[in-house]
Amino acid sequence: MKRYLGSRKKLKIYIDNDDRYDGKALWQEILKAAKEYGLAGGTVYKAVAGMGAHSELHTFSVWSLSQKLPLIIEIIDQEAKIRGFLNQIDPMLSEALVTLEDIEVLLYKHPGFGQ
Repeated sequence: MKRYLGSRKKLKIYIDNDDRYDGKALWQEILKAAKEYGLAGGTVYKAVAGMGAHSELHTFSVWSLSQKLPLIIEIIDQEAKIRGFLNQIDPMLSEALVTLEDIEVLLYKHPGFGQ
């Protein structure tokens, strides 16, 4: 759909998979809030390793029952919508890294939009 094409911003939120908000997984609450806010969409990536602000290394281990792994949430939309969304979810983020970068959306196809 053409309204998604052109210059946009990519929001990245770096958190851990065990971060919580109101007793629920933080990443799920952020995606739920993004949907309710009307953002174009979002994706959550689980990393196999990472090092955060506390210089603590988090890695995957098949022997560990409890895994503390980094997550990255990516959302692409217009800058004004992303900044408004960030203001809304700020209370959820007790520990996170948030970045915003310029991108160019060249192609967006979705079967429901009748290309």
